[in-house]
Amino acid sequence: MEKKMTYEEAMKRLEEIVKKIESGEMDIDLLAQHLKEAKSLVEFCKEKLTNVEEEVKKCLDM
Repeated sequence: MEKKMTYEEAMKRLEEIVKKIESGEMDIDLLAQHLKEAKSLVEFCKEKLTNVEEEVKKCLDM
């Protein structure tokens, strides 16, 4: 990812990729590239959610 992205931006981009794949708009030559990007976005979102979960647990344990 080029810049610091928010969770919402990452989810929006994932939705765009999925829509293109499902609609058949995706050029077969770009499919692997977009799947790689989607994988990276999913990992980013999982990390963000894990970090938020840890922060919430810390706050609740206070």
